[in-house]
Amino acid sequence: MNSQNLLKLATQFGAPLYVYDAEKISSQFQRLTKAFTGVESLRLNYAAKALSNISILRLMNSLGSGLDTVSIQEVKLGLMAGFKPESIIFTPNGVSLEEIEEASALGVQINIDNLSILEQFGSKHPDVPVCIRINPHVMAGGNSKISVGHIDSKFGISIHQIPHLLRIVELTKMNINGIHMHTGSDILDIDVFLYASEILFETAKNFKNLEFIDFGSGFKVPYKAGDVETNIEELGKKLTSKFNEFCKEYGKDLTLAFEPGKFLVSEAGHFLAKVNVVKQTTSTVFASVDSGFNHLIRPMLYGSSHEIVNLSNPKGKERYYSVVGYICETDTFGSNRRINEISEGDVLCFKNAGAYCFTMSSNYNSRYRPAEVLWSKGKAHLIRQRETFDDILKNQVDIKDLFEKPKAAAIK
Repeated sequence: MNSQNLLKLATQFGAPLYVYDAEKISSQFQRLTKAFTGVESLRLNYAAKALSNISILRLMNSLGSGLDTVSIQEVKLGLMAGFKPESIIFTPNGVSLEEIEEASALGVQINIDNLSILEQFGSKHPDVPVCIRINPHVMAGGNSKISVGHIDSKFGISIHQIPHLLRIVELTKMNINGIHMHTGSDILDIDVFLYASEILFETAKNFKNLEFIDFGSGFKVPYKAGDVETNIEELGKKLTSKFNEFCKEYGKDLTLAFEPGKFLVSEAGHFLAKVNVVKQTTSTVFASVDSGFNHLIRPMLYGSSHEIVNLSNPKGKERYYSVVGYICETDTFGSNRRINEISEGDVLCFKNAGAYCFTMSSNYNSRYRPAEVLWSKGKAHLIRQRETFDDILKNQVDIKDLFEKPKAAAIK
């Protein structure tokens, strides 16, 4: 998408606004598929938590993707979007046995990440195929907030607990059909990922009826010009070789699975916000926009950096700005960024706003969540309406009768 199209959409649908490029999502899906053409059977399960709008899920389904879900609500969204139950994997963390049983009853693939639930589920439902999530104790990326494979992570069953795991499987006679790992986001060192895969291969040898091995995802995408990213083509070549070698040793062809989220949708997303005021202090020029971390929390939560572009003045002289929001908290999108000169009323674009942006938005300060638009084949399609005041009140119960002021006594 070009800047002029984005600017027109901000006028047409208003700001703040999320816009997603369907062609970019499709090209990322094809790129990942192409990187693993040497594998006999490949399954890409889109991580719904990255961007769960039902229209995005329908797009993924049309591309031939499966679906990775982490809640019963995401499972139901996937089914509504047209995914077949067998193409959905349910990979929750810390949920109740009842929620896992509810998902299982819908026919989706179950993925269990702790010994307690594994034993309970296996004892009650030994015939239901189950995938096991392993924690390989391998740190992905350099940000501890988005790495989930380290030794003290709440995710997965530790490789040091394999003997206990095997005892549960033996005693319950449960059916283990998959092994899974996910080390976290922003994988840069392919050799570290391949090292983790060797741990997974070694673990897989303990199970004789596997159908697939799921390597998670966490592939890094560039957030600015010259930024580093996961070399998908190199990873595809090296992991394909190791996977095919393992399948030969195992005695049958297995499915190689991934659960990409950020890789597929991050770069396709653009967040548009209008500048309310330009404020000069003794040392800083602030550009305050009609949004905040209630719409885009990643910079405040993870310290992530989103490139910010002034769509309204693309050729203006660059100046340093701190772009902030309207939330009554420290609410900074970017400090001292070089941006083309900003005036009040300009529309700014935050790039890489497809993954973990709208899905983590809220109504903090009683602000409305923004609209979402899908750009496909040169046309804009509204896929979520902007919230209104009625949405703020929708599920609240006003017990005003309880707090009515007592009527003043009549004067005689």
